[in-house]
This record gives sequence, C-alpha cells and structure tokens, in this order.
Amino acid sequence: MTHYDFIIIGTGAGGGTLVHKLAPSGKKILVLERGDFVKRGLENWNSKKVNVEGHYNTKEVWFDKDGKPLHPHTNYNVGGNTKFYGAALFRMRKEDFGELKHYDGISPAWAIDYNELERYYRQAEQMYHVHGKRGEDPTEPWASSPFPHEAVSHEPRIQHLAEDFAAMGCKPFHVPLGIQLKENDPRSKCIRCATCDGFPCLVNAKSDSHVCGIEPSLDYPNVTLLTNALVTKLETDELGKTISAVHVKRNGENETYSADVVVVSAGAINSAALFLRSANDKHPNGLANSSDQVGRNYMGHVNSVMLAVSKCPNPTIFQKTLAVNDFYFGSEDFPYPMGHISFVGKLDGVTLSAGAPAIAPGFTLDLMAKHSLDFWLTTEDLPDPNNRVTLNKNGEIVLSYTPNNLEAHKQLQNKLKKLMNNQRKCDIHGGECHQGIFARNLYLAEQIPLAGVAHQNGTLRFGNDPKTSVLDKNCKAHDIDNLYVVDGSFFPSSSAVNPALTIMANALRVGEHLLERMK
Repeated sequence: MTHYDFIIIGTGAGGGTLVHKLAPSGKKILVLERGDFVKRGLENWNSKKVNVEGHYNTKEVWFDKDGKPLHPHTNYNVGGNTKFYGAALFRMRKEDFGELKHYDGISPAWAIDYNELERYYRQAEQMYHVHGKRGEDPTEPWASSPFPHEAVSHEPRIQHLAEDFAAMGCKPFHVPLGIQLKENDPRSKCIRCATCDGFPCLVNAKSDSHVCGIEPSLDYPNVTLLTNALVTKLETDELGKTISAVHVKRNGENETYSADVVVVSAGAINSAALFLRSANDKHPNGLANSSDQVGRNYMGHVNSVMLAVSKCPNPTIFQKTLAVNDFYFGSEDFPYPMGHISFVGKLDGVTLSAGAPAIAPGFTLDLMAKHSLDFWLTTEDLPDPNNRVTLNKNGEIVLSYTPNNLEAHKQLQNKLKKLMNNQRKCDIHGGECHQGIFARNLYLAEQIPLAGVAHQNGTLRFGNDPKTSVLDKNCKAHDIDNLYVVDGSFFPSSSAVNPALTIMANALRVGEHLLERMK
C-alpha cells in the first residue's frame, strides 16, 4: 500500500484549490478523481448536447425521499462542477457569517467570521482571475484590495438595463467573474462567447479548478493525479481515531492507499455519502457521526430563472455581467432577506426546449430567446436536519429535501417584476422594452426538479461543538484526527450567493492550517 503525506479526494472548487496550495510544499500528494478530463471538442459548445441531452452529466441514479429515481445534474470530471459553472465568484456578505433572521426561521452563525476569511478571499480572487469593481454592490463586505482585474463591461442591452435600474433607485453592479479576459486585446484567452454558463470552455479561458488549480499543480513532481478513481470507502484503525486506508476502484480494479492526512472534497452530497458508506464498528452510524449530523442540513438555495420577454430584441452574447443586491437583506415592505438577482448565460431556443412550459403564446422558442432577458434569482434556504443525504439498502444515494423560505423568494420575484414594469422606453431599438415576465423554476418546477444540485452545501457542517457539528473550525472531523473536508459540506448556512468562491477561500485557509500541521 503506497503511503502519501496527503490524499485529496475530488478536484472541484475545494479539492482543486487545496492541491494548488499544497503543491509547492514538496509534500507527497495523491489526488483522486472519480471522473476523467473533459474531452475538448465542438460538443463543448453544443447547446443540445449540454442542455437538452445532458451529455456531460453523470448517468448515476439517485433517489428522492419517496424512492423515485433522481438523475442528478452534476458532473464527475477533473475540475468537478467548476468546469460547467458560470464563474460568478462572490464573497459572502459579512452579515452572512452571523445569525440572520429570515421569514422562515434563523440562519445560524458560522464558526469563523468574515474578517478571518477575508485574506483568503483575496488570494482566491487572484488565483481565479476575478474581474469586478469594488464599491458598486451596496451589500459587499470590506476588502483589503481591489479586484485583480477590471469589471467585465456590459453589452448595450445590459448597459441600458443597468441605467434603468439605477434611475429607479437601485444600485446595479458588475458581477465578479472568473474568466481570463483581456477586453479589446486580440491575445485574450476569453472570447466572450455565449457558451460559458453551463458549458465547458473549449479554449480553457474559464477560471475553473482544473485550469487554475490542477494543471499548475501537476508541474510539481510530488503531485500525482489518478483519474477514473472512485473512492469507495475510508477505513479507520482499530481505535477508529485515524483513517488508515483509502479504498479505490480504478478502471475496474481495487486499489488501496494511505496518507498522514486525508481530505475529502467530493461535493456535499457525495462526501456525506462516503462518510455513511464508511461505517464500521467504531462508527456504526457512519464515519465521524457521533453527532448524528452527517448528511443532515442539506442546502442548495431556492433558485429560479425568470424570462423578461421584450418587444425589442436582446442581441447580447455574454449576458452574465449585471447583478442587483438591493433586496438581499430585505426592504421596507418585507423586512426579511430576499436574496440576489443576476443573469444566466444567454438562453437559446434549444435550451428553452429542455423544460419551457407554454410561457409565451404566439412566440416560437427561438423568437422568445432572441427577445428575452434571462434572470437568475437566488434566495437562501435554511438548514433543516430533515433535509438530508442518506443511503438506501443498496447503498445508493437518497436526497430528501423539502423547500423552505419560499415566501422570501416569491417577494424577490415580485421585486424584479416591478423593476421590469417600470423600465423606460428602449432607446436602442425603440418601443417598450418589457412585454411580460415569466418564470420556470430551476429547483422546484417539474422540468428542472430536485436534481439541480449545482449549489449543494451543508451536509457535514463545521462548528465548535462536537455534539452539533461534524467538523471543527479547521474543517477536521471532530471524531477522527487526520480527516478533513474542503467542499461545500462544511457550510452551516448557505447565504444567497454562489458558494464557489467561499469554498475556494476556505480551501486556502485549511491548506495553510495543514502546512502548519505537517511542519
């Protein structure tokens, strides 16, 4: 059995970032990825392949709380889900780290505060080439430095919308984006195409954890990456205090490895499932589960897409540049947090065909897509111990989830409708810009059900009390001395922004702790 200093399981936002942090140390590192590299080809930019056929999604089957099959919209490959994310890299708000009262209950405080994570946010923004502009977002926390790169400019239709929102008293701002773009420079890696959000980048210009984390790390001779390597079980010593073996099935063969420190970063759902599958005599209810919290408190946000269909066309190519947080913490008429408004990548008729109800009679899907503004709305969902990951008798994943905080999301949708209804006339093409607003919910609707797990977090929460949390402040399992977690599992609450940058920043924080530990 080959022994390493570190074994890292998973190459997504957490694992890929941690490898990059540890690689220069000279420590012997094994990285295990259950998938392979995403093959580069024209299908990377094919909307039918990506959005209709789910070409890159796992073919694995999970189950919901009623035992019905669930085909998860998740990806197993080098870079994890960051290969397919929209690269919106937000810091959580400072207030998100404390206790917050919501319409449906309390969002609990974290074991660390924003100030402790700020310098790691700064490092993550550098590592992932984040573009943005400080001072625009009315809810943004303090920062010790500007963004590494200037904000990505709005195209004319989005600029017009930003000016409209500002005229109505809002403070629209540029989305912080992790792309390798040099505007007006022919040498730019990013070409501002329409196939960024949800697509793997054919030109490797998206700042995903494969491009920014794994690839640079493989230049170090002390780093070994094994692909198609599914970790099936973590074995402990006889006392149950240390991970003594990592069992892997690679290309159909069983292999076993060991390390001084084992770090799990398989995504909140699969990491919890791995802990449960690794039950033994010393951990009968699952690994590190003396608290009975393993798999519990699953969160994934209340997300919806809303289409504003206009009489004037929206010729925008790279749409995901504008956001509004004016209602993040509430308003005078609804004094509870509502959440975040931004955009998805520009939708086309092919994508709409994957799940669009009859939302615009008289419009073909292609015509509707050419005239739509495609908003993404996110509301924080609250931790609920009954929203959880378990295993059925066959060892398959069961994801039980009952949505909460839906009234706050409804209020956020209403705020957007009012903003759109008050738009001025379009001075680009003439005529009223807004004809109607329609929603297809990416999380709750029949077309895109529970399987939409892009923002998964919360199943192995960290905290100071071993009775109510799985991990300690440094994301080490309370019950096991050499087991850590660096994906979104550690979140005790979900905030209302994409979790990716926080996962990256925390991985850098944990990496610093691990380097100190291994001195």
